[in-house]
Amino acid sequence: MAANSINPITAMDYPDVDIIRVEDTYYMVSTTMYFMPGCEILRSYDLVHWEHAAYVYDRLDSTPAQCLENGENIYGQGMWAASLRYHEGVYHVCFVANDTHKTYLYRATDIRGPWQKSEIQGFYHDNSILFDDDGRVYIVYGNREVHLTELRADLSGPKEGGLDRVIVRDSDDAPLGYEGSHFYKIHGKYYLFLIHIPKGGRRTESCFMADAVDGAFTGEDIMSDDRGYCGMGVAQGGIIQTPSGRWYAMLFQDSGAVGRIPILMPLTWREDRPVLGEEGRIPVQFDIEDNRPGYRYAPLVGSDDFTNRHAAEEGGADSFGFLSRWQFNHEPALSLVTQDTAQGTVTLRTDTTCTNLVQAKNTLTQRTVYPGCKARVTLDAAGLREGDYAGLCLLESAYAFLGVTRREGRLQLVMARREITEPSIWGVRDDREPAEELAVAELSGDTVTLCAETDFTMMKDEGRFGVMEDGAMKPFGSTVQFRFRLDHFTGVRFGLFCFSTQESGGAAVFSDYVMELEQ
Repeated sequence: MAANSINPITAMDYPDVDIIRVEDTYYMVSTTMYFMPGCEILRSYDLVHWEHAAYVYDRLDSTPAQCLENGENIYGQGMWAASLRYHEGVYHVCFVANDTHKTYLYRATDIRGPWQKSEIQGFYHDNSILFDDDGRVYIVYGNREVHLTELRADLSGPKEGGLDRVIVRDSDDAPLGYEGSHFYKIHGKYYLFLIHIPKGGRRTESCFMADAVDGAFTGEDIMSDDRGYCGMGVAQGGIIQTPSGRWYAMLFQDSGAVGRIPILMPLTWREDRPVLGEEGRIPVQFDIEDNRPGYRYAPLVGSDDFTNRHAAEEGGADSFGFLSRWQFNHEPALSLVTQDTAQGTVTLRTDTTCTNLVQAKNTLTQRTVYPGCKARVTLDAAGLREGDYAGLCLLESAYAFLGVTRREGRLQLVMARREITEPSIWGVRDDREPAEELAVAELSGDTVTLCAETDFTMMKDEGRFGVMEDGAMKPFGSTVQFRFRLDHFTGVRFGLFCFSTQESGGAAVFSDYVMELEQ
């Protein structure tokens, strides 16, 4: 046992977490929305340090919107808030996709897969599955009105004549009604953990309990704490018991443009009621247990020379052959992507035209990290055609990038941004306007090393760009401001991109991606 200042966990965008333990191993699933492969599961032996374990799917339904085709997209939609369970030797992952309005169930006997896909009849927002000890199965779900529905034994849909009822209702004046269900049976009682925002309040964690699944659920708010961080409450997530019998909760905190970050806290029981942290406040330090002392965790983000020489130590190469730290923005068209592991390069080609970055196929992304991080990559732009853009971006709805374009036959360095002036957190759903170019310069050769850096300290949420000269970043363009908006609903990411605005067929070659984290 050791006392540590441990939060935030991962320091990255891993929201809507659910968590289980199988023997000495913890697994945590998180929302991945429109990124592919999707539904990432992490692994830990101490609840503090995490590494990649698996993606549940490469592709979901391959709809035009999921593939960024015909002007369609699934920004702010896709896979949301999975329920992760282990029952009778089988892992179960259940989630909805808000673009297809379906409920998906994936099952596997090994966390690494293969995962078998099916659907559950109905749509179950922010659901949580419970395998009861009498053999019955329930799913709890909903917003403001939280429902409990009994499922068939094969989980294919509601059980005919089975239990189906509303168990919790929130007041109509709550800015966010109860949702984010996490449902458990502990010591013979039923516990439902929920997030909501009460009138005049912030994100708050609540718990309701009942002696029987068909009985009355009574409860209250059990934590309202922002950890001294910008008034952002911590709520929504799962609870877990260690092998020695200690309990913890893993919830998340809105953290500005970097995204929504997991937060760990101790959980104790007082007369069968859960107590989070210390009387509803999250302590800075508390004891943790390490089930495998000395274990070395593979990094969740980091540099890549695109050779995959150290894939086994770096989380595997199960992202369409790339290291697991990479995800594509929407489902990729792999015929247009080439990773040459002998040369250490990635080539992105185009087969269509579009007007801006968020419509570009095959943007290869990594999460950014709190409180700040830097990335750089070398770009060979010789293969760009007239009107093409390729480079390094900071991806969100109000994105920015530093790249190279071919204009009147010449290569130019361009720093651009998409500014959203509307104050609403909803942003824009249909964006076809080109980015605003803030700085342009002639490029003397075909190759350039592009740099980007972020500062998320206390929601400062700034980004800057530059080029490498004499071993240092020379700034280029303007500082840009980011904001977490619900049109994308994800944190800012670094991305490698290439798109055509006039004629398709151009190509960009990337090498030597380097990422540095602030301590």
